[in-house]
Amino acid sequence: MTRQPVVARHAEKLLGSSVVATAPVAGGDISTATKLRLSDGTTAIMKTHSQAPEGFFASEAAALRWLAETSAGGGVHVPEVLAVDDECLILRWVEPGKSSGEAAAAFGRALAATHQAGAAAYGATGRPDGGDGYIGRLRLPMKPAETWAEFYAVRRVLPYLKLARDRGAVGEEDAARIEAVIGKLPELIPEEPPARLHGDLWNGNVLWGNDGFAWVIDPASYGGHREVDLAMLALFGMPHLPQVLDSYQEVSPLAEGWQDRVAVHQLFPLLVHAAMFGGGYGSRAADAADRYA
Repeated sequence: MTRQPVVARHAEKLLGSSVVATAPVAGGDISTATKLRLSDGTTAIMKTHSQAPEGFFASEAAALRWLAETSAGGGVHVPEVLAVDDECLILRWVEPGKSSGEAAAAFGRALAATHQAGAAAYGATGRPDGGDGYIGRLRLPMKPAETWAEFYAVRRVLPYLKLARDRGAVGEEDAARIEAVIGKLPELIPEEPPARLHGDLWNGNVLWGNDGFAWVIDPASYGGHREVDLAMLALFGMPHLPQVLDSYQEVSPLAEGWQDRVAVHQLFPLLVHAAMFGGGYGSRAADAADRYA
């Protein structure tokens, strides 16, 4: 590790501790990540974005802290927030390791405990300001709704369908196929109390630590239906997913027919990806919607 002076000085100002060395960390497509070694022996990761939208890092820090509230009760492992400002977020470093069936089973139980911690309402975040969040670089609306079907329609599916359509990532025919599902959501999805969601729980946001635990990063947390997190885990694949799901259900059994609802809860992340990246995500969302035609 060498030392990047500008990054080091920024971190030192926030942490009140000298930065001995820095090193770039690969993998992020939104923020720049840098590993820090501090004079007190702490290792941290610093995420920076010089043109971050207003509240971008504050929202992520609040989400991490809200999830971390559940850790003492057996909830998910979350990196400690060390410092945050408008341009960066500094977290305690988690040393990467390998996935295992044992860690996956423990993660399933922990995720169930985090979900069971609940939220005040659909869209609640635990933040005093109750403001919107972010998923990737896109704004994530959080205005509450009385039912999950309403919230999922007007705060998750329709906003990103419009954005993806406006950006040319979803054609009119595919958009119509997706819109046809909206009126069916109340009968498709059983109502449950709001769960405390990670909110962006795809495989890339689960970090397998060398301590034998699975850690969650980059959350977009809010009160929502717990099947959303599980559907997102399945969307892009995850090591040992059957063990995760089996152990989850040991703690918190899912409502009957949950397997048939996976695709409906994948509409949201597919449309987010369509809006951000284009490609074939829009047609994938339409194909998922067709299962409920």
